[in-house]
Amino acid sequence: MKIYIPTNSKLMYIADLLFYGITILVLSVFLLFAAPRNQALGLSLLILCGLLSWTGLEYLIHRFILHGVLPFERWHQEHHRFPSALIRTPTILSASLILLLVFFPISLFSENVWQACALTLGLLAGYFTYSMTHHAIHHWHANSTWLKRRQEWHGLHHDLDEPRRYGVTSEFWDWIFRSR
Repeated sequence: MKIYIPTNSKLMYIADLLFYGITILVLSVFLLFAAPRNQALGLSLLILCGLLSWTGLEYLIHRFILHGVLPFERWHQEHHRFPSALIRTPTILSASLILLLVFFPISLFSENVWQACALTLGLLAGYFTYSMTHHAIHHWHANSTWLKRRQEWHGLHHDLDEPRRYGVTSEFWDWIFRSR
């Protein structure tokens, strides 16, 4: 059975990045102007918590979903075969998973919708950072030491017969779980 590989046109690839960039902007403006002022510190901490939590999610998703669960594993294998191809999880799927697994559960168990928006905003900012970093790793000429290091680290992930080094934006979890 042939599994669909979500290779995107350049337009759809850019549209996905724009969708998340615009969503982050809209959520930021919404929280900035509509959220109660007396919750500003708590909401800011939740945004930071979501952003920092992304690094762990990035590692777990890359290691256990992209290297272990179909169809994601097959899509990711294609990415390994063709690192410059514009292969991304379809926006409708990634956005639906974020709503179903992040926003809705948090809104059910938090005190108010502002907290769900703040934590989701932080996670989305982390996801967007990951997306841009991963794109830069494969498509840009590195001018910064940080990006050069990311390219070397991720290049090793692609070159090894048994993939290791699952962090894209950070090496932290690879050090913790000894997958470097």
